[in-house]
Amino acid sequence: MTDPSRLPPSLCPPEGASHPPRSVYVHVPFCRHRCGYCDFTLIAGRDDLRDSYLDALERELAATFADRSARVRLRTLYFGGGTPSHLTLPQLVRLFSLLRRYYDWGPPQFPSEMRNGEVPAAEISLEANPLDCTEELLEQLAALGVNRLSLGVQSFDAETLRVLERDHTPDLVRRVLPRARAWFPNLSIDLMFGVPGLSLAHWRDGLREALDWGVAHVSTYGLTFEPGTAFETRRRRGELHRVDEELERAQYELAMDLLSEGGFEQYEISNFARPGRACRHNLNYWQGGSYAGFGPGAARFVNGRRETNVRSTLGYVARLARGLSPTAEIDAISAEARARERIFLGLRMTAGLSRTEFRQHTGFDLDALAGAALGKCRAAGWLADDGDRIQLTREGRFVADRVAVEFL
Repeated sequence: MTDPSRLPPSLCPPEGASHPPRSVYVHVPFCRHRCGYCDFTLIAGRDDLRDSYLDALERELAATFADRSARVRLRTLYFGGGTPSHLTLPQLVRLFSLLRRYYDWGPPQFPSEMRNGEVPAAEISLEANPLDCTEELLEQLAALGVNRLSLGVQSFDAETLRVLERDHTPDLVRRVLPRARAWFPNLSIDLMFGVPGLSLAHWRDGLREALDWGVAHVSTYGLTFEPGTAFETRRRRGELHRVDEELERAQYELAMDLLSEGGFEQYEISNFARPGRACRHNLNYWQGGSYAGFGPGAARFVNGRRETNVRSTLGYVARLARGLSPTAEIDAISAEARARERIFLGLRMTAGLSRTEFRQHTGFDLDALAGAALGKCRAAGWLADDGDRIQLTREGRFVADRVAVEFL
């Protein structure tokens, strides 16, 4: 299991602290097309809205900071989507300029010029489609301050990419990866398993190729059939079938084994990183930290209150054009609910959860709050418990969602 001392310290203050979040998520909702499995907040084929989106984002930021003059020093900034790299170069420049009005993350620092293993002052991540990754784009992103690039590779197998309805090819990925790695040593790729037609052998080949390319981080996701997606509709019609559970388990287990043998540490259920390359932005989520969020569907969590913006890009643009708040949902979370959430989020990390730290951050005794659930999960072989720290066992990682339900 991952040594907790190898992970960055908690990015979040104790509950009750009241200062602006130093982790920020910006949602860029545009894509060329919607893949059949995707249920993310996005809009496809509406590039004409990109400037209107930036206008709306400018208004949202201005309203958020209306009563604050000093810029906030960031620890992490994450541009997700959608496909942030689908913006034009001038639009990307404008996007970063808008954020820099209110946030400070130091001067632009070319990741390719950093000394090996050096950690930048702030982690600036951006998700990109391999199809967008020209040399010009990569250079521009580095100049803007991006120092962590996340590529939606999904597979090195042509048939798997076809099934997933991706718009790139394995050959394109192989041309892009060396260029991307030259600009961004902290390079992450996504890979999907549990895809119809993906054999264990092809999955093994893909994992080995990821290792051969020398990427710093790999996220592995099992394909799910979410309500409202084209894939779920096809599944109900009998046109698409879920992968056998044993095969999906074998593929996940193979990822754990091969990536570990290749020098990666599994620091979270779906995420593997070389030493020092864990995603600091996502660690803040799992450690229960506060965060700000901007854009359609973006969520924020500050002082025990979670807010979520309207998901529709058109609705987001229209609300802000009329001077209205983009917030669609507000949820004031009780101290107990926050504590329970901290348990199952903490258990997503292989380092697990310390009873001592849990009490310091929440004010609750872990055993008094969730003793029955702890006992049940230990008895099932899903949790390891050394008296202070609880962690998912290897078996527990296969049923992490079931474990989470026990603590709700």
